[in-house]
Amino acid sequence: MTAATITAEDPHGYTARHLSVLEGLEAVRKRPGMYIGSTDSRGLMHCLWEIIDNSVDEALGGHCSRIEVALHADGSMEVGDDGRGIPVDAEPKTGLTGVELVMTRLHAGGKFGGISYTASGGLHGVGASVVNALSVRLDVEVDRDGHTHVMSFKRGLPGDFAGDGPDAKFTKKPAKQRGLHQSKRVAKRITGTRVRFWPDRQIFLKEATIGDEAVVDRMRQTAFLVPGLTIAVRDERGEELVEHEFRFDGGISEFCDHLASDQPVSEVLRLQGRGHFTETVPVLDDQGHLTPTDVERDIDVDVALRWGAGYDTITKSFVNVIATPKHGTHVTGFDRALVKVLNDQLRATKLLKNGDDPIIKDDILEGLTAVVTVRLPEPQFEGQTKEVLGTSAATRIVSQVIGRELKEAFDNPKRGQKQPMRSVLEKVVSASKARIAARQQRENQRRKSALENSALPAKLVDCRTADDRSELFIVEGDSALGTAKLARNSEFQALLPIRGKILNVQKASVADMLKNVECASIIQVLGAGSGRTFDLDAVRYGRIVLMADADVDGAHIRCLLLTLLHRYMRPMLDAGRVFAAVPPLHRIELTKPKKGQDKHIYTYSDAELRKKLVEFERRGVRWKEPIQRYKGLGEMDADQLAETTMDPRHRMLRRIRIEDAQEAEGIFNLLMGSEVGPRREFISSGASELDDSRIDI
Repeated sequence: MTAATITAEDPHGYTARHLSVLEGLEAVRKRPGMYIGSTDSRGLMHCLWEIIDNSVDEALGGHCSRIEVALHADGSMEVGDDGRGIPVDAEPKTGLTGVELVMTRLHAGGKFGGISYTASGGLHGVGASVVNALSVRLDVEVDRDGHTHVMSFKRGLPGDFAGDGPDAKFTKKPAKQRGLHQSKRVAKRITGTRVRFWPDRQIFLKEATIGDEAVVDRMRQTAFLVPGLTIAVRDERGEELVEHEFRFDGGISEFCDHLASDQPVSEVLRLQGRGHFTETVPVLDDQGHLTPTDVERDIDVDVALRWGAGYDTITKSFVNVIATPKHGTHVTGFDRALVKVLNDQLRATKLLKNGDDPIIKDDILEGLTAVVTVRLPEPQFEGQTKEVLGTSAATRIVSQVIGRELKEAFDNPKRGQKQPMRSVLEKVVSASKARIAARQQRENQRRKSALENSALPAKLVDCRTADDRSELFIVEGDSALGTAKLARNSEFQALLPIRGKILNVQKASVADMLKNVECASIIQVLGAGSGRTFDLDAVRYGRIVLMADADVDGAHIRCLLLTLLHRYMRPMLDAGRVFAAVPPLHRIELTKPKKGQDKHIYTYSDAELRKKLVEFERRGVRWKEPIQRYKGLGEMDADQLAETTMDPRHRMLRRIRIEDAQEAEGIFNLLMGSEVGPRREFISSGASELDDSRIDI
């Protein structure tokens, strides 16, 4: 409808003449957001997906084995397939060819009657026509019946272009003359469709672009979902041509492995089944009237899932290969089955006792990677963007299939999978216990609440500021704490002493970690939670500095602290906010220092000490014997500790970094995990490489 001005001559101001009707594709150009979501990059991507999905639907029906996607340098996009080709004969009711009907009429296509496609992604019949309406030029080529049939459109109107590109002279064809024309002959066995379109910049924002990574990720994802389908992507927009080609015969099992990045607890479980439901839909009868009719539908359910040692949850859901990022009824059924089956299994194995709280969905999702796919004819989506599945029967059927198949996987595990399936149950129980144990602790995460709460460790020596300069020194022992108190800058340096060696959290449960006084103190002081609830923005200090003695015990304490940080506060390491202090090993006192020369020289290794002494001998500098060798931080005076280890102007810190997260996870499991055999082998194989003189005995 359009607005009209109310005048004195027209006192009522609103009559039928004020109403306007948008014919055909005019409605799409007037309200593009209704069909593609937005006119920015997201909407532009959606147009490309609409054309690609038509080719994928051919592959789902078994008629297409290869799809080619090209991003041209002139801003156009092209999608081609070797499917059956859009029909080129005339449709009886309209008299239009199949190509023109599909490209110019809303809600027209081969996916409504259930004959041409049993399961497809394009279901509203507006995909290709919407893209055509929002393109300044669109060219279609169809290989069929021994010829290549071509047709062009400008903003949805059929006609002829005098040259290449959207700026070529365009001639609109009268109704009687427009239609397909044959450009060349091809072999009768060759079939397929190619669509190239130039987005209309009158509709889309100037900055709207197609991201190459998004296209590659989507095509890789589609190749996972349609086993045996080859998808090639060619990007001609940069200085160099970029090409990718994907084909995966393992389907969503390979997709699940591809998505997961942590160490596996279980192998990939593949759960498949089918269900039936009756749906009442309006169907056109012979007289052209819509009649409510009960239709029998089948839903094929295919799910791949695996649990890993991490905390992140990845759930991808699809309906007929169309991603549903906001999920819908199929994922609701999947979640419902997981909770029921896991609770039943935990009760049956006595891992949950009578009186224990049942596990909830969040406990199960910890470390879970899942790909949930369903295929059904004419699914009900919420909106043209198809982000949410609304078919209500999917909840019941998916829940039944997953419940039955998952129970079978636990009750009768495959050979060699009995212990991994038990490990999954133990992981879920640990997550549940950690959630319950951390319920009170999460209330003290932020600095303000932590400062007001008397539960903060009594030995914490806090600083006055809370900006990025603030530092928390985790100090080994009370003796070093006393010296560090005098050596620190109380403006921005806080101290937390720990008693000896903390718990090895790599082979302890989350509940045991929270019960450990030292671990709980560190988590409380940082104030940002732990594990999945850890919030990097809520950390009370800009950096953490591990300050331990320069001996074997000190190195062991640092390793235990790093294990805690890596397992439960990993974002701190990823952000580069964890450091190890480097205290000196030796203190050389010069007897007659020259002008401008420090009286005390510190060295940080035996090699540096020998080099320094050789240098002094050559220059005739004398020093006092014996040279002091520090065994611990407590042996230093406050001024010495400040000068060498705590004062930012003179100290040396080592930043703890993770260059390869997967390799780091493997090292922590090897050195600190519960498997003794691999660690013994590692130590034995490396013993010969150790220099005996470096062992502090």
